[in-house]
Parts: sequence; structure tokens; C-alpha cells
Amino acid sequence: MKIKIITVGKLKEKYLKQGIDEYSKRLSRYCKLEMIEVPDEKAPETLSQVEMDQVKEKEGQRILNKVSDQDYVFALAIEGKQLSSEEFANELDKLTTRGKSQFVFIIGGSLGLSTEVMQRSNEKLSFGRLTYPHQLMKLVLTEQIYRTFRINNGEPYHK
Repeated sequence: MKIKIITVGKLKEKYLKQGIDEYSKRLSRYCKLEMIEVPDEKAPETLSQVEMDQVKEKEGQRILNKVSDQDYVFALAIEGKQLSSEEFANELDKLTTRGKSQFVFIIGGSLGLSTEVMQRSNEKLSFGRLTYPHQLMKLVLTEQIYRTFRINNGEPYHK
């Protein structure tokens, strides 16, 4: 199985990098994990709606350039489907049973994801109605993917 996590912006915080590195190492026994960071679009603090859409569109094109036709894409979005860890594990298990083996998880920048990225996604996934910094979300997502493999392999996952 191959999993790509595509994020907008460069992760700078050392403590987040360490956590992601730890879960990436743990995941190496279950799948091939690829972390892709696409540059965020530089923008002033205050933007009109048109300018926000333009920023998301530029970032979205960078994201979509990293997605192949065979990829099953999960867009992380606040309006997406909320699942428990067990439900998420079951979802991935069902997809692999149906022959899917390349999964992409997309975390947008501070303005969210473009319409084009949302349309390309096969599913929209939410980790709740709270807003998280996208750098922190990368760590949370990586841990949840690791937890998914533990659950699907009948291994303890609550520690």
C-alpha cells in the first residue's frame, strides 16, 4: 500500500517534525509513506474573497500536480465526514478489499482547499468542527493512519 500526505506549506516546528518522524517510522512496516509539501502562496493578511479564491486555486494546482489518476483522494475539510478511529480503519480496509492501494490525504493551507481539489477528492474527511493549524493536522493525521493499521491488524492501538 502507498500513502501520500500532501500539505500546503513547509513544516518548521521541530516538535511537530519529531512527532511526524516517529509515526512515519512506525508506519514503514505497514506501507510506503510519502510526505509532500507544496509551497504556500504568499498573501497579505487581509484579502478579498476573489483574492482568497485565487490563492486557493494556485495552491490547488500545486496539489493536483502531485495526484495521479489511480489515487484515492481524501480531502481534509471541516465539512467532511466525521469518523471514529475504528470507522476510519474499517473504511480503509473496505477500500483495499475493493482493490485500492494508493491513497492520498490532502491538507490545505490556512485558507483551505480549492474547489478543484475538493472536486477531485473521492471523500471529504473531517477531524471535527474545530479548526486546527495545518501543521498540527499533519501530525494528527499521521498518527490516525498509524492507528488504522494497528486496528486493522488486530494490534493494540490505544497506547
